[in-house]
Amino acid sequence: MTPQHPDWWLDELAHAGPEHLDPTYVDGYDRKAGHDPQADLDLLRRHGLDADATLVDLGAGTGRLTLAAAPHCRRVVAVDVSAAMLARLRTGAELAGLTNVELVRAGFLSYTHQGPPADVVYSRHALHQLPDFWKAVALTRVAAILRPGGVLLLRDLVYTFEPAQVGEQFETWLAGAAESTADGWTRAELATHIRDEHSTFSWLLEPMLVKAGFRIVEATPSRAPATYASYVCVRT
Repeated sequence: MTPQHPDWWLDELAHAGPEHLDPTYVDGYDRKAGHDPQADLDLLRRHGLDADATLVDLGAGTGRLTLAAAPHCRRVVAVDVSAAMLARLRTGAELAGLTNVELVRAGFLSYTHQGPPADVVYSRHALHQLPDFWKAVALTRVAAILRPGGVLLLRDLVYTFEPAQVGEQFETWLAGAAESTADGWTRAELATHIRDEHSTFSWLLEPMLVKAGFRIVEATPSRAPATYASYVCVRT
């Protein structure tokens, strides 16, 4: 049953980015993103993902991590607001013969976990869709999904520089943009992200994680440009 929220609650579908809901865009997403999940899978396994674990993949997209992790754990719940993304993920799971993958159409603010608490939550490039107020609410909800001592691996577009450096950092980032939308994110697409989406500074995000009930055990920012970061966090 879909949970009922008050009339002031954020509509996540409206913040998902219309391209993520478009089946044609989704068909080319994996090539465009170029994401190999192996490094993330190795990191999760070092931090406790094993044959008895339950993993929740929030903002699972086409499921690259879900499909890679499923053979290594007991249960994977892949959560995404996009029906088109989940349809592609379902096809991938069926082709791989995976029987321990559950698909849930929801987001950070609407997913209701069923069963025992998760051991691991993974999220890649999804939290930035939410404004900062709602990020804090979302991270508190993520902590509630996890058992004490459970692990969150969060990867996202995070600005690990000072406000005075915005111009130089963004121009460095945009200078490395892809020439074609089929091969990656173009300058126009990155500019749209900066202008219209909700990536935040690390010095705002990190206190949100702590306030939500996490201890940050690894923080890995990108270098030049300083526009990405990953966090391994333990639920206290």
